[in-house]
Amino acid sequence: MKKILILLITLLTVAVQAQKRPEWLKKAVFYQIYPSSFQDIDGNGIGDIKGTLSRLDYIQSIGVNTVWFNPLFKSAFQDGGYDVIDYYLVDPRFGTNTDLVEFIKDAHKRGMRVILDLVAGHSSDQSEWFKQSKEADNNLHYSDYYIWAQVKPNDLPPQEASKWVEANAPRAKYYVKNFYNSQPALNYGYANPNPNHPWEQSIDASGPQAVRRELQNIILFWMEKGVDGFRVDMAASLIKNDPDKSATIALWKKLTAWFDKKFPEGVLIAEWFNPTQAIEGGFDIDFYLSGSLFSSRGRGTQTPSRVYFDKAGTGDFATWYKTYIGHYESTAGKGYVSVPTGNHDNPRIATATRNDGPQLKVAMTFLLTLPGAPFIYYGDEIGLKFIPNLPSIEGSNVRSGERTPMQWDNTQNAGFSTAPIEKIYIQQDPDPNRPTVANQDKDPSSLLNFVRALLAFRAKSEALGNDGEFKMIGDINEPYPLIYMRTKGNEKYIIGLNPSDKPVEAEITTLNSVRVKYSFGTNEKCSYKPGKTVDKIKIPSVSAAIFKVQ
Repeated sequence: MKKILILLITLLTVAVQAQKRPEWLKKAVFYQIYPSSFQDIDGNGIGDIKGTLSRLDYIQSIGVNTVWFNPLFKSAFQDGGYDVIDYYLVDPRFGTNTDLVEFIKDAHKRGMRVILDLVAGHSSDQSEWFKQSKEADNNLHYSDYYIWAQVKPNDLPPQEASKWVEANAPRAKYYVKNFYNSQPALNYGYANPNPNHPWEQSIDASGPQAVRRELQNIILFWMEKGVDGFRVDMAASLIKNDPDKSATIALWKKLTAWFDKKFPEGVLIAEWFNPTQAIEGGFDIDFYLSGSLFSSRGRGTQTPSRVYFDKAGTGDFATWYKTYIGHYESTAGKGYVSVPTGNHDNPRIATATRNDGPQLKVAMTFLLTLPGAPFIYYGDEIGLKFIPNLPSIEGSNVRSGERTPMQWDNTQNAGFSTAPIEKIYIQQDPDPNRPTVANQDKDPSSLLNFVRALLAFRAKSEALGNDGEFKMIGDINEPYPLIYMRTKGNEKYIIGLNPSDKPVEAEITTLNSVRVKYSFGTNEKCSYKPGKTVDKIKIPSVSAAIFKVQ
């Protein structure tokens, strides 16, 4: 009996350790800031750290408690900061390392946390690492930080072949990139080195091992300055020739185990877009994008008839949901699948055709009542619009439309900067009626105040919180209205959504509840009527409701 008890205790301990996350993540709400576009304080037309610090009261007022900065490190800005020259130095456009440390200290005084973007898979071709690696002497410290070959291989699939860049460097003629040509891939090795490809080093070779140590040094450097964790860019891209990502998962298991032991209150967030794999690798959070629910083609050129959150009411929800629920169920209790309101690489939820308060409130109700930690992309809380057809800025291409500067008030450049308009980082929304923080702050019915109220409502509920359970109880193939349940212990909420311009109703198997009460939403005419065999839910056009089951 004693041996059985010891075994049970051991198994329970292992299970708890496997599921351990920082306690603060249970209440974490993230706010993503693209620093060049948030607030300029020195008048050069580009946002900076001190500008963001001046807006920390506002950020906290939304109901968020964690700030995530897109890359702040010294960069060549060929890809908006994702081409890093020096991982240990804040880029001068944003300020100094001291400015960042002061920001972190101020945030911590408020009970807030700060996450940095970590570009782990590649650097800038202007970094000292790459410059040294290009030299003919291949015994230098950084020589094997990158992947070099004298001859471009002719036996690779097209996608892999496209990653070879001609450099004609003293070291060799070609190198491997990760995204743009200016972003040479760091060498974490190959999962299955091809003996006919002498440049394919094993994951245990000295070069890949040195790169891993460098990554750990970068993490140590910033964590010791008070940072609370990292969002890791292209986390799945590290090890090459790894089609099932098993070697990359194994690498991250080692790195996250090291990180968790050294920084038990630190958080690691993956940009993997495969939560099942990312959380198996030890990450606390991975993203699953809303994608087709808001845009059928990913860049704001939408086909309204197929977009779920459109007034036409003929969109597809089932395709998105079937993949989402698979990731949610495979990671429940281990890590979070988070669906952000938007980000720097994808169109905003507010567009030319979806920009009024009721539509955006319904969208936000959905995004902020899902399980996992909420992520709000700066400006989404006021309905900052995706602006199509803007010029490419620092490699943004079509992504300029979701990176436009924040709109604070009705002063020059919407309060973003005092610089001449031609020097503003990216053109702002030209609409004279564009949304601003100042206008919405004083309007009780605004989107901003709705988001504040919704986050406050969520914060008081374990069922609606990050760890609350999720269950779809409506028909995903007839998703108008969309009906799902959030529960924790005896606490239960039903969420009903109708983005369409027609009133809708649905029947679900009865919950056998004495009472279901409308507790929060956009329209008090939303109704829930319990019955003996079925419960009936009615949601007016473009409305959302949260019902408390009592």
